[in-house]
This record gives sequence, structure tokens and C-alpha cells, in this order.
Amino acid sequence: MMKLPIFKNQTLWLCALTHRSYVNECSDVSEHNERLEFLGDAILSFLVGELLYQTYPKMTEAQLTRLRANLVDETQLSKLAKELKLGELLRLGKGAIKDGARNNTAILCDVFEAMIGAYYLDAGIEAVKEYVESIFTAVAAEIILPESETEKVSLVDSKNRFQQWALANFTQNPEYVIISESGLDHAKEFIAIVKVKDKVYGKGKGKRKQEATKAAAEDALKQIELRKINENR
Repeated sequence: MMKLPIFKNQTLWLCALTHRSYVNECSDVSEHNERLEFLGDAILSFLVGELLYQTYPKMTEAQLTRLRANLVDETQLSKLAKELKLGELLRLGKGAIKDGARNNTAILCDVFEAMIGAYYLDAGIEAVKEYVESIFTAVAAEIILPESETEKVSLVDSKNRFQQWALANFTQNPEYVIISESGLDHAKEFIAIVKVKDKVYGKGKGKRKQEATKAAAEDALKQIELRKINENR
């Protein structure tokens, strides 16, 4: 069972749990968790990358990159935040609570990253490394698909599957295009589409370009499956 890290500095812990909306409504609180989120994002990327490098020596650079992207994307981190019940602990403004912020995927991802950033400042890199490994070792193992008894591994994510489909049907790679970018620097939202031979097959959004293109590929695969079902009726 996943557990929250233990903080010596409770001020850091409270800051990690403080959303901008809470600061806007409470005059006696001046700092929210966005800077910690920035720090935690960088630390997670590094530590998860190191974990995968050491754990899977037979993986190629491309496989490691895709696996890390899956492990630290918005969807995965929000799931971990839910398991830790971080949404229940968040300090939110009344408006944000009314809008369902405790279950908002982007906000949950942000508070998980902020927690990691705060724990690094509180306990140092070795403590954070141990904590990250305790969580992500098992999560990585669930994502990986065994290829054969020779213990080779392959990682087939949504973008790879859609690429395989596009090559099989059109002998052409998909093209991903970011069609929209909105929000402040610390809270960007990107919208991407994926095309094959100038036809749009899917659309997706995310707080990073990579997440948006992945979501577009997932949407494209769903649309293809729906067409197959309709054609077989």
C-alpha cells in the first residue's frame, strides 16, 4: 500500500498542498504549490529515468523514453495522487472546490509533483529516490509487455500502435500537429491532432505537448475501433 512521505518541515508540506485558489481567498497565506510543482516535475523525470535505466538494461533509448513518458504523464500521476488521497488533503478555494478540483486530473498531477519537490527540499535526494523507487518500480512492471521467454521487453504505447496501423494501411507515418496552446506558463494546455495523408484521425489534449499527442493517438485508435464495430454490424 502506498504511503505519504513523512515531512520534518510542515510548512513545506502545507505549501505542497496549497492550490493557487486557496491563496487568492486567504489573505494570511502567500505561497502556493506551483514552484514546488516545477521542481518536482524535474526531479521525477530524472529519478524515474535513472530507475528505468538501472532496472531494464536491455531496453533501447526509445523504449526507455516511452516508458518514462507513460510513468510521469498527467494521467498516471493523477492516479497515484488519488491512491494517496492527496485530493482530500488539498487546500483549495471555495470556487475550486465547487468546480470539482479535488478530482481534477491536472490538479491532482500537479499536487503529486509538488509533493515530490517539497520532499526533496525537506529530506534530500536519497530519501526522494527511495520513495520514488518504492512507487514506480511496480507501476513500470505493470506497463511493460513481455515479448518472449528470452526476457526481451517491448513497450507498445498508443502512438506506436497507431503508427503500426498507419504504416500497414497507408505505408505512411502519422503526423502530429499542435493546433492550440493556452494558459499561463505554469499551467499550459495543449491540443493536438494526428493526421495520415492529410486526414485527421484523432484529437487530444494535455498539459505537455507529448501528453496531447499521446491523447490524440489514443483517440484515433478508439475511432478506428468504432468504425470496425459499425462496419461489422
